[in-house]
Amino acid sequence: MSELGSIDNPVKFKDQDYDALLQKCLKSAALFSDTVFAATQSSLGIPVDPDPKKAVKWLRPKEITSNAVFVEGTMGTTDICQGQLGNCWLLAALSCLTMHPTLFVKVVPSGQSLSESYAGIFRFRFWQYGEWVEVVVDDRLPVREGRLLFSYSRTTNEFWSALVEKAYAKLIGSYGSLKGGIISEGMEDFTGGIAYSLPVSSRPPRMLWRGITAALARSSLLSCFIHAASVKEIGTVTSEGLIKGHAYAITDTDKVQRTSEEVLLLRLRNPWGFVEYCGPWSDKCKDWDVIDHAQKARLELAKVEDGEFWIGIEDFCLLFNTVEMCSVNPDSMSGEASDDTATPSWTLSSYQGTWVPMCSAGGSRRYPRSFCKNPQFQMILSEKDVDDYDYGEDEEGEEGDGEDDKKKKCTVLVELLQKYRRQKDKVNFLYIAFHIYKDRPGSLDQPFFSNNSPVARSGKYRSIRSVWRKVHLEPGSYVILASTYRPNQQGEFFLRVYTKTGNIQGFQDFPCTNNYSVMVMSKPVLPEDQFRVQKWFDEKAGSDDKVNAVQFMNLVNSVLEKDYELPLETCRQLLNCITNLKYMMFYLTNNSTKDSIFFQFDEDSSGTMSPFELSLALNAAGVECDNVVVQLLWERFGAGEQFLPFYGFVSCVARLQVLFDLFESETNPEVKDKGINAVRSCLSKSAHFFPSLPQPSLNTL
Repeated sequence: MSELGSIDNPVKFKDQDYDALLQKCLKSAALFSDTVFAATQSSLGIPVDPDPKKAVKWLRPKEITSNAVFVEGTMGTTDICQGQLGNCWLLAALSCLTMHPTLFVKVVPSGQSLSESYAGIFRFRFWQYGEWVEVVVDDRLPVREGRLLFSYSRTTNEFWSALVEKAYAKLIGSYGSLKGGIISEGMEDFTGGIAYSLPVSSRPPRMLWRGITAALARSSLLSCFIHAASVKEIGTVTSEGLIKGHAYAITDTDKVQRTSEEVLLLRLRNPWGFVEYCGPWSDKCKDWDVIDHAQKARLELAKVEDGEFWIGIEDFCLLFNTVEMCSVNPDSMSGEASDDTATPSWTLSSYQGTWVPMCSAGGSRRYPRSFCKNPQFQMILSEKDVDDYDYGEDEEGEEGDGEDDKKKKCTVLVELLQKYRRQKDKVNFLYIAFHIYKDRPGSLDQPFFSNNSPVARSGKYRSIRSVWRKVHLEPGSYVILASTYRPNQQGEFFLRVYTKTGNIQGFQDFPCTNNYSVMVMSKPVLPEDQFRVQKWFDEKAGSDDKVNAVQFMNLVNSVLEKDYELPLETCRQLLNCITNLKYMMFYLTNNSTKDSIFFQFDEDSSGTMSPFELSLALNAAGVECDNVVVQLLWERFGAGEQFLPFYGFVSCVARLQVLFDLFESETNPEVKDKGINAVRSCLSKSAHFFPSLPQPSLNTL
């Protein structure tokens, strides 16, 4: 069986199995009713209209029209028209998809019908952060006053596009969550490709036309739009019949011969299905009068108001601002034609990550104390390659690479996507970016990032779903650091990196290292301290010369300041975790002084620590932890709070000693080779490791 998450074995959204549900419905002769995405107001995600006449009904296609079909003839760009929802970005992407049958069947599996084996159930597939997801829906669609409320087809009895829209709304959360967006989101989710923006002004018109033509030939999805200067301008129609802030699909390119002049054309489509361009080379323009019938037939020129029209490349460059491209693989981003059947020349590595407030959400370089705490990924490049110049490279002043140098380096394409920022009726994208640094032995800490500049970066922080950059680097080891602009912003992300085949590339967790001797032996144990601890023990120990948790708590708290006394639960943890009780006694008593590690890194004298301060304190104590371990520590001992009290810090130190002891005692070479993170699950467990330890004795520990 294919790998889970591949197009041939997609993840089942909400564990709904299409085949099983279909057979169940056919056997019971009952039409499928989806309880996960029910026919209710919450699925609509839009306000209720107070007018009773405009109440929404949920009807199946054959309840809307008796001759309903899934597809009428063949699928095409004019099948899709926008309804009463601001999701032109999604429908424009879907229009582009219809131009590429091999990509289309990935999203809309063949064999679905409103007649044969019909059970009111349909399935669609979308790419979501590294894996394909199959979404099952019933065919009940929202209808108002007898018409589909949202997407519909110009062929009024065709319903495939309305069902795709419903499936995507289910995936995201509701129909309302589709309102407003960037077309690149839809194009990526329909293909799994890489989407990026190209300013129209960045290329001469004829070069831009050649690049668009080549991209279409290589199954790239393309769209364009005109910038709106303000929110009020969005949706306004220009004198040429074009809509500002509105996504248009680029569906074809061609050229015609007018006397001795060759005219380069683009074919665009408005997802509304009406309101068309009315300038030169539009449907009813007189420019077509001098073009012979054979050329017009080849272009399938139709003088109808269907939202689709032709426009000359020079006028396009004057009227439009941005072209959005989505390439199925990095080779498709080239402006040159190539054999689509050639063996892919890229290797993909990917990583799922999180930004955790006060732990691994360090913010931008404007916050130098916490920037180093952002998630970091090591990338190893070994072999130089030759790469042609591509669209989209070196935007926003990428550092370092001259045109001559590019052919002598390793080609790398990095994309960072933030996840799940569309929720129900709101969209909340964080400002994100990534930086690439040359790696070095040792810890990549605050001084490293303060004293070294990145060798490449994604550009300015942007409030969009994904940022990317294609860079050319010397062979070696690098670190990719993903961050939000402001620190302490919660979020999940997906990082993917393409490198040329032949390169050895890998992500590696940064190891945790332990040098407890630095902490333990930093000061020799004085005879009087030894005597003092022994005296305390003699006074508090029972007749069996052992201490239980309560006795140990009384022993420790007798020498700690009141604000830093340990609760009983912490003392239980210490007795179960610490193999050197004498050391822990010295450590705790020393930490009651103002020159201790805890107080040194409690910079605001609050008596508590943030995760950032915790990591610095652990490093100073001889314990070097990656962000994953610090995050797990915080989840266990921080109890959801933003700050850690002294007793929580003590628990962290104790649990880390267990982690390192387990790693050192590990005998399985495979686990050992994976590093200390292979045994870090102990951080989320407690009694499982020490189910029945005897109470410790000072003389035996």
